[in-house]
Amino acid sequence: MEKLKTLNTLKGSVRKFEELLGRTLYRAEADDSVLTLYLSNTNYVQFSHHQDCCEHVYIEDICGDLNDLVGAPLLEAEEVSDYEAGPLGEYVESYTWTFYKFATRKGFVTVRWYGSSNGYYSESVSVDVVDTTVKD
Repeated sequence: MEKLKTLNTLKGSVRKFEELLGRTLYRAEADDSVLTLYLSNTNYVQFSHHQDCCEHVYIEDICGDLNDLVGAPLLEAEEVSDYEAGPLGEYVESYTWTFYKFATRKGFVTVRWYGSSNGYYSESVSVDVVDTTVKD
């Protein structure tokens, strides 16, 4: 396993999304369904959606370079939902756009998620904070 260095030793672990503000990321990575922001080898924040029957939630676009979020304190970390932007495609009964906006002195990144369903299932993004040093 790759050893990650910790840039946040004086501030302790992040326990919720809002605590990312002012923190320095060691690594940031994404594919079409998961965004992971690493603060250390034991503490990271993962954005994803646990798919169910009649829904589909995924990263539609990343505007900016995730590497701009690494090595400098986060000056912005916010979630914004938009129900007015319109659906992708026809015959969509329900949809949600969710934007995660991040910024450091190096640049800005917006991760745009799109969720659609038949109206009975969740279209939201799950934000899971993982701290492997905390015992359940």
